[in-house]
Amino acid sequence: MSKSLHPRKIIQNPSRPVSRPLQSFRPYFLSRWRCGHFRRVDQAKEGDQKYAITRFTDEVNRLYGVLNNRLYKHKYLAGDQYTIADMICYPWTVNWKFQGQDIEEFKYFKRWHEELAARPAVIKGMAVGADLSTDVTKLPAEEQARIRKMMYNQRARPVPA
Repeated sequence: MSKSLHPRKIIQNPSRPVSRPLQSFRPYFLSRWRCGHFRRVDQAKEGDQKYAITRFTDEVNRLYGVLNNRLYKHKYLAGDQYTIADMICYPWTVNWKFQGQDIEEFKYFKRWHEELAARPAVIKGMAVGADLSTDVTKLPAEEQARIRKMMYNQRARPVPA
């Protein structure tokens, strides 16, 4: 990662375009996604995933530490005011428990997370689309298999002749 895109540089200069913070936190978002992905894999069917689970759980833990260290010095990610940086990052942290994290380890992150979770606009925003979610475990086995096949181990499809 270039030094100009490092999260610390972005947070120190919140006047930069929004695309810069998104680029800087991309590794966080990807690690968080990968952590969840490998935790969902059926190890009985797909094989041992311990290395991947440990690798990405630890990386997400490190990144929660980055957030925690920033929030030690400031009320919000970009300083002392609630900004787009908080709005961008908060949704990626709501599944901290499923990511294998204990937010008791991150006192300042926990304070920030609880404060944002209580904001009326955040509550309203997080509720958008909740009715579209499906509990996959309640679907018939055939549908679960179809979804699993679609999500895991795909390869490129050839161009039609």
